[in-house]
Amino acid sequence: MNLDAALATAIHAAEEAARIQRAHLGGELDITTKSSETDLVTKVDAACEAKIREIVLAAYPDHVVLGEEQGQNGDARHRWIVDPLDGTLNYAHGFPFYCVSIALEIDGEIQVGVVLDPSRDELFHAVKGRGAFCNGRPIHVSEEAVPIRAMLATGFAYVRDAQHENLEVFARMLPEVRAIRRPGAAALDLCYVAAGRLDGFWELKLNPWDVAAGVLIIHEAGGTVTGPAGAPYELGERILIASNGALHARIVDLLALDGPAHADPPSR
Repeated sequence: MNLDAALATAIHAAEEAARIQRAHLGGELDITTKSSETDLVTKVDAACEAKIREIVLAAYPDHVVLGEEQGQNGDARHRWIVDPLDGTLNYAHGFPFYCVSIALEIDGEIQVGVVLDPSRDELFHAVKGRGAFCNGRPIHVSEEAVPIRAMLATGFAYVRDAQHENLEVFARMLPEVRAIRRPGAAALDLCYVAAGRLDGFWELKLNPWDVAAGVLIIHEAGGTVTGPAGAPYELGERILIASNGALHARIVDLLALDGPAHADPPSR
């Protein structure tokens, strides 16, 4: 498959979704909830996913799309994994940390990843084996190897049990590092690790659409992404740990996370 053409399609789809987000920002969003009162969905999420599906399937009608809002219909060797608006709660409140995330998986391996931040006009992308980029410029993870000089990020799932577990982990980690941030959009958090703005990131109960593009971008930027035991991360695994690589083993040890390997199946 021509991955350059696939990348161009992903970027075009992300730009069109970002256009929708900009047009509706601050307007009436028809907000409803999914798994909890804090798990929001808006008409913008739906409109963005519909536009992305339209563009992708027009270019590749024999492919399938897994999206946060509409799920997946059918199976194919080529699967596009889409979060049309990662950071919906941020977007609904006008907090400028949200993005579009699109990845192309071929035979179970992510080959193309695109994350577009409309607020900052930053486009992160990677093609497997070709490096990672932000607005066309190469990016690389940081070189920090000492936890107390590192800035990490995390996120909190909408599931209450996972929130309580991560609060305990957060309290354990906070004295060991320079700072921990909680911006609220995992796809962008991963890109910030890839760009060296963060030295590491962890979160529980992330879905494939939250991380597929970001995981590839980190790998191509020289970083590491694993589960809690240090084995390579698999989409759907209950715990994701990402870092610049130099800090990874120490972060895994400090987090001391364990439990079932995979998260509960997505509700959609």
